[in-house]
Amino acid sequence: MGFNPWSRYQCSPDETLFLTTATTMLSTGLLTAGYTRLNLDDCWTTHERAPNGSLQWDSGKFPHGIPWLAEFVKSQGIELGIYADAGNATCGGFPGSEGWEEVDAGVFGEWGVGYVKVDGCNLFASEEVGTLEEVYRRVYGRWSEVLRGDVDPDPDSTEGRRSRSKKKEKKKEKGMMIFSQSAPAYFFNSSPNHTTWYTILEWVRQTGELARHSTDILVYADQDQSSPSKAWTSIMHNYHTNTLLARYQAPGFYNDPDFLIPDHPGLTLAEKRTQFTLWASFSAPLIISADLPALVGTEEMQFLLNSEVIAVDQDVLAQQATLASRDAEVDVLTRSLVDGRRVVTVLNRGADRVRRAIPLEWLGLHLGCKFRVRDLWTGVEQGDVRGVLVVEVASHATEMYTLMPEGDEHGDCPVESTGIVLHAASEGCLTGGSAISGVKIETCRATADQIWQVSRLGELRPLAASGLCLTGEAGKASLRRCSGGEDQRWSYAISGNLQNEFTGSCLTESEGESEMKPCVRAADSQVFALPAATAVDQSTD
Repeated sequence: MGFNPWSRYQCSPDETLFLTTATTMLSTGLLTAGYTRLNLDDCWTTHERAPNGSLQWDSGKFPHGIPWLAEFVKSQGIELGIYADAGNATCGGFPGSEGWEEVDAGVFGEWGVGYVKVDGCNLFASEEVGTLEEVYRRVYGRWSEVLRGDVDPDPDSTEGRRSRSKKKEKKKEKGMMIFSQSAPAYFFNSSPNHTTWYTILEWVRQTGELARHSTDILVYADQDQSSPSKAWTSIMHNYHTNTLLARYQAPGFYNDPDFLIPDHPGLTLAEKRTQFTLWASFSAPLIISADLPALVGTEEMQFLLNSEVIAVDQDVLAQQATLASRDAEVDVLTRSLVDGRRVVTVLNRGADRVRRAIPLEWLGLHLGCKFRVRDLWTGVEQGDVRGVLVVEVASHATEMYTLMPEGDEHGDCPVESTGIVLHAASEGCLTGGSAISGVKIETCRATADQIWQVSRLGELRPLAASGLCLTGEAGKASLRRCSGGEDQRWSYAISGNLQNEFTGSCLTESEGESEMKPCVRAADSQVFALPAATAVDQSTD
């Protein structure tokens, strides 16, 4: 949680901006609420390295220097973050860090930096260095090693490198640096086939703490009057992408859908609050890119300080909410909190106000239990809620609730892993109404035949067909009476493949039909997004 200037200011930030932002974070309560980081982005350096090879700050923008700035904000309880680029130049044309990873990481540690964002511009493939994915994996892996202090180079190999003894003293400090990676974003939509993108999303979980996965959020300067919904479209694009990636997230690694932009003039207040609410439901980083002093006393500042929504974002389970249901206008997402509450987030993507009655069973909740429901935006509580949750949501707004079972002293109200099974490439829903109708992948329409329970044994059961389970057969998937057999047990891999234990083949989308075909790791036709808390194979081989 914190601040980054890029989306709001791009290349223009300077020391004064960071000092006034730090003051605002203290005076408004943002720091107390958890926004503890100030992160530099591109354009903070000069266009040349120092004679000893070190990056140099632009003294016109930062007259007191980066070490001074880091020490000053630290005295206020704030930690400074910094920007580097994995290639031979940054996206803005300043010196890149390719080949200089140890030097730059060492300097950042000496300056007191605690967070490093490594962008991915200007890396190139060749016969000598390998494919582009191999290049990114090698360079980001190198960054991971040096930020953790795992590399102990010859101190005489490059002028200006620290001695071995000094490096050892800094290992602990370097190991605490947060590593924000941009590698996956450079492969999103790079081709019709997303297999390489998925592969990169697998290995960045091992190399850093968070990763940007897709397109940059719209910058403040992009205010196209001919397209007033452009900022909203940008938020929805990153939101939709994030809904496909919950399997990668776990405590210690977070999917990053990019910055919060609560002062963008292309957004309504409801749309700004929606972004904040959705990001919190994902346990995503909450990095604000806005003119914070200008938000003092505004409704935007009020929602950024909502302690209950922030607590959802910061919950130690770090679950990413997944889709319980979806139709043409409304998405319902759900996840669990460490204290036993169930979070329900309801997004209205449509143009009109909507009213929905959401069956609690669709949320993975036991029908025989009653719940206390709390609206995290109004603070209003309602007890003795049974069967359904009735909500009203304005256009482009998002509501968030928590549900706590009442009187559940004996654990009689367990949470099931329940929701839609979404085919990532087509964004169609696995649909299974009966043994006769079979199993298809159709447009999501928020009906019971598209809501599935995933048992701890790996069985998938559609709510609309009691007693039936998804069954793997030769060449196809069908619904059969639940028997506990291997043909009804499925394993869900981190790659997104849903593999049948009996046939050894994977569920595959083919022109709306669900087929069983030989597994191909992270193949577009075989990648599915499953409900929250579904067990996954965490291996990456």
